[in-house]
Amino acid sequence: MPSSDEAQVKTSPPLAEREVRNWDAEEDVIVVGFGAAGACAAIAAGEAGASVRVIERGWRGGGASAESTAQLYLGGGTPLQKACGFEDDPDEMHKYLVASCGPGADEAKIRVYSDRSVDHYHWLTGHGLYFEPSFVPYEVSTHPGPGQGLSFTGSERAHPYRDIAKPAPRGHTVLKDGVMSGEFMMQNLMQGAADAGAVIQADTDAERLVVDGEGEVVGVVARVRGERQLLRARRGVVITTGGFAHNEEMLRRYAPALTGHPAPIGPPTGDDGSGIRMGMGAGGAAIRMDAGCITLGFAYGHRDNIRGILVNAQGQRYVNEDVYQTNHGQIALMEQKGQVYLIVDDEIFKPPQDQSGELVPQEFEIAAVAETPEALEAELGMPPHSLTHTLATYNEFAAKGEDPYFHKEALWLQPLQNPPLAAIDLRVGHTYYALFTLGGLHTRPGGEVMDVEGEAVPGLYAAGRTASGIPAQGYNSGLSLGDGTFSGRMAGDSAAARSR
Repeated sequence: MPSSDEAQVKTSPPLAEREVRNWDAEEDVIVVGFGAAGACAAIAAGEAGASVRVIERGWRGGGASAESTAQLYLGGGTPLQKACGFEDDPDEMHKYLVASCGPGADEAKIRVYSDRSVDHYHWLTGHGLYFEPSFVPYEVSTHPGPGQGLSFTGSERAHPYRDIAKPAPRGHTVLKDGVMSGEFMMQNLMQGAADAGAVIQADTDAERLVVDGEGEVVGVVARVRGERQLLRARRGVVITTGGFAHNEEMLRRYAPALTGHPAPIGPPTGDDGSGIRMGMGAGGAAIRMDAGCITLGFAYGHRDNIRGILVNAQGQRYVNEDVYQTNHGQIALMEQKGQVYLIVDDEIFKPPQDQSGELVPQEFEIAAVAETPEALEAELGMPPHSLTHTLATYNEFAAKGEDPYFHKEALWLQPLQNPPLAAIDLRVGHTYYALFTLGGLHTRPGGEVMDVEGEAVPGLYAAGRTASGIPAQGYNSGLSLGDGTFSGRMAGDSAAARSR
């Protein structure tokens, strides 16, 4: 007998083509979902000569991509990297992504993505995206200000990654009037889909796929203002409806560690797992469904916080503080049960400011303040001498510019010896852990959905967070849009090239 959770998570069984009497519309390619991945799939398929129909649940499209910071992870030697004085090549990008997106990262996808990243940059700029040729100082922020298009958005400079691949900034951000703008990015991509000839059909909810007697996907069953609509796809269906961060039943079944405390990223009407369930119902395999991107941005807007130390409930350091915020969220939640603090002294702690120097609301609670390590650990209820010993050891080596235990970059090493000391509360329930899911349909680099035997489900493609993409277990900011736009493009090309 299935468990109660298993019983709640149902796939969407396909409709047999023999039950279809009349099709309401017919195209070469049908794209389900009109975020960044769907728009790029529609552009690619349309420019390849296929007729395309995009069906979108919302009133116009955009999805989570329109609400994003418009940051794309691109590299390998893009014109923006070169304009800002940085060298990069596909091999270094490949090595870094394999290490940072694992364990179990899809090396074939990463290889193609790294090799074609410069080409993808030109493809995106050819469709209206623009990146300001200026670099965000690494010591200041990871998010661009006016006129700044390039930044580090991962752990490229942190241990152990800096020893695996030559570091390079790969965060390419679309700005509108100096402000990060997913809305502006999506306006360009949605217009690109229309310019490529795609029929955009909004307010349309895809319910399930249609398959023929051989198991080939030949269409979509949709609901339009309460009426059923049958849409035939002569060459293929591309699903780009996002992940399942807003589906509590799927989270409890597949990713229980992500339930209860983190906050899902994206509009609540999306990321409900509907596309994944449709693909599974047609025979597609879903993989890495327990994986998620969990962000703990304790250094967001105030990079000096990296000069502090992160400790667990036992007063022990557990990570080098200069790894990226998604690493921190994963490690803190999964390995430390969300019971962590950032220890800073009076020299480091400052009221948070934006890039213009204006004060912004305090994002974190202060768990305790004390004049000595002994008093601070007592206030936090830590074992006697635990935090005291941790601070003494850290300060001894930091004074020499060393971190022999965790290898934090020397740039961030500074003894914590200017009282009072403070513990910033990063425990679950006291600060913001943001998440989205990384698991999804198993796809080839071309977007073809595979079944449990590793064979392609004919006529079915997936891209973006509906598929398990480049970030398998680890994540770097910008990969959702970088991987999403690229995988959508690849899936659109593949579907358009297929002959039934």
